[in-house]
Formats: sequence, structure tokens, C-alpha cells
Amino acid sequence: MRTIQGPAIFLAQYMGAEPPFDSLDAIAKWAASLGFVGLQVPTWDPRCIDLDKAAKSKAYCDEWKGKLNAHGLVPSELSTHLQGQLVAVHPAYDAMFDGFAPEKLRGNPKARQKWAVEQVKKSLSASKNLGLRATVTFSGALAWPYFYPWPQRPAGLIEEAFAELAKRWLPILDHAKDCGVDLCFEIHPGEDLHDGATWERFLEAVGGHKRANILYDPSHFVLQQLDYLDFIHRYHDRIKMFHVKDAEFRPNGRVGVYGGYLPWGERAGRFRSLGDGQTDFKAIFTLLARYDFPGWAVLEWECAYKDNIVGAREGAAFIKQHIIPVSTHAFDDFAG
Repeated sequence: MRTIQGPAIFLAQYMGAEPPFDSLDAIAKWAASLGFVGLQVPTWDPRCIDLDKAAKSKAYCDEWKGKLNAHGLVPSELSTHLQGQLVAVHPAYDAMFDGFAPEKLRGNPKARQKWAVEQVKKSLSASKNLGLRATVTFSGALAWPYFYPWPQRPAGLIEEAFAELAKRWLPILDHAKDCGVDLCFEIHPGEDLHDGATWERFLEAVGGHKRANILYDPSHFVLQQLDYLDFIHRYHDRIKMFHVKDAEFRPNGRVGVYGGYLPWGERAGRFRSLGDGQTDFKAIFTLLARYDFPGWAVLEWECAYKDNIVGAREGAAFIKQHIIPVSTHAFDDFAG
């Protein structure tokens, strides 16, 4: 067994126009002051990292890491959530997802998709140059509009969608193999990979590719009413990244899993700051230790109610309290 690394924090929900969130140096100093030791970095934000330079230049990456090291921090992973989403977009979502791409590519799905593929590949190359073991992305979605089986789906529709999804991701996964970096898909509603069944379907479609792995975030399973502990038992060999995010599910006679188109605060399932929801993190950290999880415990703050600054401060302490320093010997060795 090994001790989980952390705490780290995902910067996506914190970067902004005001100090200390407007530059990498300032936000690194802020994160370190709260007790974080790692940063998960959104590659679409040029204030955080120049992805083009990082993909090409080991010297740039060494200098970039030096800025974090000055604050006692290291990068945990890079993120391409927004770019990965654009690898596979159903036409129903074209207008909504266009904003994830550069302005010159908007309204051109083919060019947008090509750009997205190159972005994810660059993140893998940059991860190699940074000495990182994994990077996170979204799968995108071609079949999501059909997740509820009404009207009846034509025979072969889902199989065709996953075959196309695999066709788009296989060249990226092969690049991940060349880089020696795991590509972790966050299992997430709105993506074609949103539970264990869809993960298995995708993994089969990509031939069990060794670099296709999972970012585990239990909050998305609470909202689906999926057994998030059994998920670890089933897929622990593919879980290489971990978002520590809380959630609660409180249905009533008016609203349930599907949410009734309500805003987050009024839905039955909603994200909460760490410790405010229903997630059994003691059990999660125990299982990850049991299965020798190799990565980081990364705070992703999302909450329908609490301020994000408070959530970060409380989250760093929460993660520290839950990381299990694994034993180097059995408790009954004395009797041996």
C-alpha cells in the first residue's frame, strides 16, 4: 500500500480577474497558505500555463515548476476538461459548447474538433515534460441526448455512437502511450462516460487500451444514486486520479434524480463543500489505500451554497484529516 498524495486543489473554479486569483504565482502563494501541496492546472487558462510551450519545451516546464516549487508546491496533474469535451459534440450541443473553443473556430465543428484533439495531445506531451503520470479530460458525448430510452432507440444507435467515440479517442490514447502518461476520463453526467456500464462499453471499444483510465469523483455517483464504493471495488485498477468532492441527494414528491430543470440549489441532487454532504469519505480513502491508489487527493470545489474561499480553506484541512498514512507492517507482527 502507499499513502495518497495531497492535498491538492483544482484551480479551474478559482482563477479570476482579481488578486490573488489572476496569476499563477499569486494563486500558488494563496493555495500554499491554506496547506495545499499540489495544484491541478486547467490548461485552457493561459494565466496558468502556456500549453504550446509546455508541450514543446522541457526548459519551459522546468522553469514553470520552479515557480510552484518556490511556494512549496508541485503540479499534481494537468486538465483538458473543456478541450476534451470538444472531441465529441452532438449537434444538439454545438451552440452551447462553441464557447469552449477559440473565437475563430466557432461555428465550425470540424475545425473545432481537430483543434480539441491537438489540445489534448499537447497536454499529454506537456505532462511528459513535467514528469507527471496522468492528465484528466472529458470524453465528450455523442449519445447523451438518448440516455433515457424514450422514444425507443433505433437498433445499433448506441453501438454506433461508441464506435465513433472510440475512433476519435484512439489516436489520442496512442499518443498517451507514446508519452507514458495515463489519460483519465472523469466519469460525469453529460459525458458518454458517466457510469460503470458506459465506461465498460468504451473500454471495450478502444480494445482495453492501457492508457485509458478513470478520474474518480464520488459526487457524480451520489447524484446518480450509484454505489460509489462498489465502483472502486470494480474499477480500482483503472482509477488513477481522484477529485475529492461532496454531494447530497434529497428527493421529495416534487423532484428526483432528473432535477426538474431547477437551479442547483433546488435540485434533489446537488454538490456540497467537503463535509457538508452525504459522501462517506472515510470509506473512500480506506478503499483507495487498500487498492494502492497511486495519485493525488484533489479538492474540486463545487457547492450550491457555501463560498468557494471558505470551501478551499476547509477542504485542505478535510483532505489532510482523511489521508491515511499507510502502515509499513502488520498490526499483529508482534505475535510473529
